[in-house]
Amino acid sequence: MSQYVGAIDQGTTSSRFIVFDREGRIIACRQREHAQIYPRPGQVEHDPREIWTNTQAVMREALAEAGIEPRSLLSIGITNQRETTLIWDRRTGEPLHNALVWQDTRNDRLVAEFARDGGRDRFRGITGLPLASYFSGLKLRWLLDHVEGARAKAEAGDVLFGNIDTWLVWNLTGGPDGGLHLTDVTNASRTQLMALDTLAWDPGMLAAFGIPRAMLPEIVSSSQVYGETKVPFAGVPIAGILGDQQAALFGQTCFRPGEAKNTYGTGCFALMNTGETPVPSTCGLVTTVGYKLDGKPAIYALEGSIAITGALVQWLRDNLGMIRDSAEVETLAATVTDNGDVYFVPAFSGLYAPHWNEGARGLIIGLTRYANKGHIARACLEATAFQTREVLEAMEKDSGIPVRELRSDGGMVANRTLMQFQADILDVPVVRPQVTETTALGAAYAAGLATGYWNSLDDLVHNWGVDRRWKPDMDAGERRRITAAWGRAVKRSFDWTV
Repeated sequence: MSQYVGAIDQGTTSSRFIVFDREGRIIACRQREHAQIYPRPGQVEHDPREIWTNTQAVMREALAEAGIEPRSLLSIGITNQRETTLIWDRRTGEPLHNALVWQDTRNDRLVAEFARDGGRDRFRGITGLPLASYFSGLKLRWLLDHVEGARAKAEAGDVLFGNIDTWLVWNLTGGPDGGLHLTDVTNASRTQLMALDTLAWDPGMLAAFGIPRAMLPEIVSSSQVYGETKVPFAGVPIAGILGDQQAALFGQTCFRPGEAKNTYGTGCFALMNTGETPVPSTCGLVTTVGYKLDGKPAIYALEGSIAITGALVQWLRDNLGMIRDSAEVETLAATVTDNGDVYFVPAFSGLYAPHWNEGARGLIIGLTRYANKGHIARACLEATAFQTREVLEAMEKDSGIPVRELRSDGGMVANRTLMQFQADILDVPVVRPQVTETTALGAAYAAGLATGYWNSLDDLVHNWGVDRRWKPDMDAGERRRITAAWGRAVKRSFDWTV
């Protein structure tokens, strides 16, 4: 009987189940979207019950598509949208509130309150993270403060907290009937409640944020056998958990310090492997856990998160009507030979790394009568590459390690114009792998390593192959000129709402 490894890829907009073979090839894939709930401006929620229902459905559907039985799965890995926060009743399994999505900013007053005493970096030395509405800890504090009865029940041990990985594992392993309550180190490192050096919940952070210890999951490695599924089918080991961007780092086989990947999606998320020692950032990045194999030291990473990249193309389509389909942006950009000195800073909800300026707002600058919609389309694409350059420069400064190649994945890697400009502006090659579903692949790799489907990291490196490589082809003087112009444009966007 042939054996495979499955991966649950639970993302911001959909849930998928993908079955991989030993070469890392996709055997089957099924996907279902879930609702995006916007109660008020700045608030984004998901219904955890819908996510759980969809996850069960895609697991069954993918096996049916492949024509295989559950016993053909050697193990299952999980990757998930990080920071998205939920609480539920330990006895009934019912959520006490919709999940607060990572994009949700309703806790911004809490961020400001904590930043007043010590600034945004007051907890960075412990957690690697600046104070921001992005991370789970203050989202959890908001839920405890605003959901009636939640705090008292949490202190009594009757309410459980988790990101989506924890919610899925608990339900997969039985829910109220003995479900496992755990999370891996990569997801725990996004809560702002775990100490990076001990990989344990930090008592000082729990006290500062007012979080009852009884509601927190056990922290485990990213690759080990945690338990077996009870639903939607029984007896399959769950053996890997990684937050989505760490899973992409793992799926891209960035196992050596200095190896970096960038995921081009709604936003961009660049991670660089920095080895067994966490590197504190002085350049506006986040220090996070990259992955941890069972029985081995944790591997750390520097991360730069960019809020708006692919979403900018959607904005051109949906808000301005300049294109009918997102893929048309490349055709429109190709109608001009350069950006016509037009720069587009997409600070629609402020700027993330490396600037962390919440008061910034989007701007298009450099317009003359010469400029047309082709220049705006090109400036839209170039904005993604410029922002990525800023993040990678910060990584090099923080780590002291030069980036020699950027491994790319995500939906925008199909855009050849963008990828070539990215190589040009970085002055290093940009590589697209043969398997671009690197997030799900990383979760599958973690699970397969724990159950002997793959024997070592070398097996995974052997699987990784290049589909396309873009080499830099831009004059150094031109690179300096347009990079300087971009920097001036970014500074003009700062503090617009102040």
